[in-house]
Amino acid sequence: MNPYFHSVEPVQPIAPPGTGPVALGDALPRIDGVAKVTGQARYAAEYPTADLVWGVVVSSTVARGRITAIDLMKARAVPGVLDVLTHENRPHIRKMDLFYKDMTAPAGSPFKPLASDEVLYSGQPVALVLAESFEAARYAASLVRLHYETVPHETNLVAHLDRAKEPSTLKAGYSPPPKPTGDADGAFAQAAVKVDSEFYSGVEHHNPLEMHASTVILGDDGHLTIYDKTQGSQNCRWVVSRVFGLGKRKVTVKNPFVGGAFGSGLRPQYNLILAVMATLHLKRSVRVVLTRQQMFTFGHRPETWQRVKLGAAPDGTLQSVVHEAIAETSRAEDYCEVVVNWSGQLYHCPNVRLDYKLVELDHFTPMDMRAPGAAHGVHALEVAMDELACALAMDPLALRLKNYAERDAAKDLPYSTKELRACYQQAAERFGWAARNPEPRSMREGHELIGWGMATGQWDAMQMFARAQAVLHADGRLEVASAATDIGTGTYTVMAMIAAAAMGLPLEQVTFRLGDSRLPVAPIEGGSSHVATVGSAVQGVCEKLQKQLWKLARALPGSPLAGSRLGQVEFVGGGIQLRDVPASHMPLTQVMAAAGHERIEDKYLMLPHILTQKKYVRATHSAVFCEVRVDEEFGTVRVTRVVSAVAAGRILSAQTARSQIVGGIVWGISQALHEETLCDHTQGRFMNHNLGEYHVPVNADIHDIDVIFVEEDDRIVSRLGAKGVGEIGIVGVAAAVSNAIYHATGRRLRSTPMTPDKVMAPGDGWAAGDTAVLPVAARGV
Repeated sequence: MNPYFHSVEPVQPIAPPGTGPVALGDALPRIDGVAKVTGQARYAAEYPTADLVWGVVVSSTVARGRITAIDLMKARAVPGVLDVLTHENRPHIRKMDLFYKDMTAPAGSPFKPLASDEVLYSGQPVALVLAESFEAARYAASLVRLHYETVPHETNLVAHLDRAKEPSTLKAGYSPPPKPTGDADGAFAQAAVKVDSEFYSGVEHHNPLEMHASTVILGDDGHLTIYDKTQGSQNCRWVVSRVFGLGKRKVTVKNPFVGGAFGSGLRPQYNLILAVMATLHLKRSVRVVLTRQQMFTFGHRPETWQRVKLGAAPDGTLQSVVHEAIAETSRAEDYCEVVVNWSGQLYHCPNVRLDYKLVELDHFTPMDMRAPGAAHGVHALEVAMDELACALAMDPLALRLKNYAERDAAKDLPYSTKELRACYQQAAERFGWAARNPEPRSMREGHELIGWGMATGQWDAMQMFARAQAVLHADGRLEVASAATDIGTGTYTVMAMIAAAAMGLPLEQVTFRLGDSRLPVAPIEGGSSHVATVGSAVQGVCEKLQKQLWKLARALPGSPLAGSRLGQVEFVGGGIQLRDVPASHMPLTQVMAAAGHERIEDKYLMLPHILTQKKYVRATHSAVFCEVRVDEEFGTVRVTRVVSAVAAGRILSAQTARSQIVGGIVWGISQALHEETLCDHTQGRFMNHNLGEYHVPVNADIHDIDVIFVEEDDRIVSRLGAKGVGEIGIVGVAAAVSNAIYHATGRRLRSTPMTPDKVMAPGDGWAAGDTAVLPVAARGV
């Protein structure tokens, strides 16, 4: 038999021999890097199994209506085709919304693939072709003919702002806007200096390198082993078990390697349900892989309209902040984000009014994308702050320092730690901000105008609950495990570093297992919470091992640790010793051998200290400074320099943390200048659903990026002192770019992306491409 068809267990990343001891904060290469660049790392669509069936999805071509007829004759006639599943012949599935609710689902009715003849959005999966080969399935899918009865659809947010509604608050991580403080509208009317600006952000779609896929391997005993592109293996197992009425012992979901996700894997996507459905129908293993075009047929960052009003005294003291936002959601679910709340936190102001509403459209439910809500909300606030600084003839950095918030005014709580002042100071100094000529259009080199801009970033510092287990073997090898996920952020590396540093072991003797639903419970990898959560669990279980080993070592005859207390010992050099007394060193292998143990193991449940944490606001902060060069004749913008200073608690893995911030900055540049999915509202369909027309940065678009980590240690957020660094990297970047473009050109662009046509457009405010957005007074909102 061809060895390709033998089931292959995932490779286990481990540091190369000779890596040696590590300290938290060291800059080490990712230990999974070699496996990825050599092809040893397998992704969801790459696991081999015998007798595999291929599934290809057929997508709807209308935005709203019902399927009236399906012609499968030509598709079924293709050699190798086994069946075509539709709503008419699919196997039985449960129908209650409750069974489709995953751990991050918003309020409403989750999408159920092939549940009925109803079409809810363009691109909806309406059939699944199953064949012996991918080629046969793909060709047959092109021959499926569906007939529809359509009804009018609505996909234009700005044309329907007048029917915005209050959202349901039943979504994990969502906090509704706080109640108003003071009289924001009255204070705005009386303010000496004021700005009143509208902002628009188009739809963005996730485009990770690995497309969504599910390989379902059917065992002889009926057990389903599923390799899925997901940010939470246990979340997917939960949904599969409930939708199909399978006990959790009958389903295992694995995701040892994930080729990027950025929020697209938080919720199980329809490929998973379809692949399991087909496996149960055919009693064979099935693989379903979405095409790049189909990556545009599920959730996305929602289209959002915003209005920000700022009023200030002549000296720059903020007197009024009003921030309103209206975003899209689907007709089925109330997807909501924290968009406006940041405006009540970032700056001190006695009069604040915040409002957030939703408009139901005929699109798939939006979903989280890196820094959901903040990427839009902080952008609007920070551009408005720059506009206010110009109106005051005040330095933008000075305005922010003038209104620096020592506490969260909305909650009247202190921050657990907040080193934003240091972020401003260090980034400004590194960038050379003091040399900035404040006058727009005052800097030029050759045919390019040069602009400098800055902005603030903030994101939540989250911690959830998690379990970890650890086993120390007699030969000194340590295995630690939790059902965490690594989407390329460095989870394998940082968790191994935490364990190795705690136990004083060389990094190559430590393995961290993740990506398997059978492992101890871990949260979905999202919100930049994995290090604070799973990392704290790893630290906790290692401390329990330390206590076991100390007791064993202390009890040995003639032990140099006899009579010691746990706080008096340290784990270094592969052993245990009295602190700063090398002569007392006892190798762990020796301790275990003398005590007669082949292995010692323990488990740990990490629960956040909620009673303590609720007394504080927990957040990460950043200060972003950037330089742009603008060619007015062509409307092109080059971001030539970015300096980002980040306060994100204790940095445990310097290289992976820096990579996360750099990646966020690149995405922020992409948000500012490139990314937008355009909808043909006549068809109700996203049109540029490919990487040829959906623009993202390439190497030539990215120049100098300088990342500074400001010293911070936050033991309120986590026992390690760490906060997350994934999301904060993107927040504020697009605003800094926008502000720099204004400084270069004197034109204020308030919609993203800031494409050449907008840069070249005459005047200020809404660009030529935004003619669909009406003045506020004309809408009556």
